[in-house]
Amino acid sequence: MLPQRMKKAITDNPKKLSNLIDLVNLPSTLREFVGQSQTSRLGCFMRVWSYIKTNNLQDSNNKNVVICDEKLKSILLGKARVELAELPDLIKLHFPKSRK
Repeated sequence: MLPQRMKKAITDNPKKLSNLIDLVNLPSTLREFVGQSQTSRLGCFMRVWSYIKTNNLQDSNNKNVVICDEKLKSILLGKARVELAELPDLIKLHFPKSRK
């Protein structure tokens, strides 16, 4: 069951939801990281977040900062440290804009 505000966001703008859940072909760097040739933007973000949590890559002093290892740097523009707020935007760069 979805929260009320999520239902409202979906009904108000279904195109935004489709951009998050549509399957797309991944570029080679992201394909190697995720381990799939196709996934959604949301699925990709979930894989990256799971990788961060599993490998304990959050800064112990500031949980809003991710310390990137070599594998994570390969998909996050080579940055050594990334704010959690910019993580979705960095992942979004790998996904082509849909042509409508």
